[in-house]
Amino acid sequence: MKLKVGDIVARLSYNCDVLFRIKKINNETSLAELTGEDVRLIADAPLHDLKLIDDQEINLRRKVEIERQEDCYRLFNQDYKLIRQKSEYEVTSGYANAKSYFELPGRVLHIDGDPLYLKKCSEVYEKLKVPVYGVHIEEKEMPNQILSLLEMVRPDILVITGHDAYLKNKGSSDDIKSYRNSKYFAQTVREARKFSPHLDHLVIFAGACQSHFENLIKAGANFASSPERINIHALDPVYIVAKISLTPFMDRVGVWDVLRNTLTGEKGLGGIETKGILRRGMPIKQQES
Repeated sequence: MKLKVGDIVARLSYNCDVLFRIKKINNETSLAELTGEDVRLIADAPLHDLKLIDDQEINLRRKVEIERQEDCYRLFNQDYKLIRQKSEYEVTSGYANAKSYFELPGRVLHIDGDPLYLKKCSEVYEKLKVPVYGVHIEEKEMPNQILSLLEMVRPDILVITGHDAYLKNKGSSDDIKSYRNSKYFAQTVREARKFSPHLDHLVIFAGACQSHFENLIKAGANFASSPERINIHALDPVYIVAKISLTPFMDRVGVWDVLRNTLTGEKGLGGIETKGILRRGMPIKQQES
């Protein structure tokens, strides 16, 4: 069967471990450019190494993936309820009859190199009640557009993500030139830090699958991928920044507190201790009946 752009495939040489969508096909070289369905990985593969995945297997894998995501969401919600109970007690001074109050969670600017992933992430932000402004931009264009977006949106949190990969044939894993898009992510972080240098005034997540973690942190990111150069899940950035957005600004969030509810964990994600952003106020004007 002839493969075409948009087909869901897996690589035979990797035991079909990851599902990819074909983004481009070069008929002259018989190479396909692939993007991960659930992980933020971009790869090239010869057409003869690709297996077309049928609908039955796609549905089976998606069922497993949805279960993983629901487990992650459930754990996050448990954590958030504990944070909320603690802060509700503090904001009402522990009185039994709590006054009405309103909340201002941290606002997120999420720029993503993949429009499908951006849509998936936006749906989770909505479920978590985190305000977000999402923009699809190709990775190489991110450094050129970030300042105008920051001026327009004025976010508390910035997510810089998309697709990436470490290319062994390009050189050492310590060399940022050996990565598809890490250099663009790092440039974007540096530009953002010109706009807002303080780590707690603008919280930044940067990176994708196999990204150059150390360079992204050095550039000024609070959180980044990927310490052990492994693949990260498409939704991992959401769970990291949602934790910061929904944690009161008087509280600091430890790195493990952020990572434990992600789908990938500390091998693929890391960062530095960061302040929460949520603020509460009172009273709320009561509606007249």
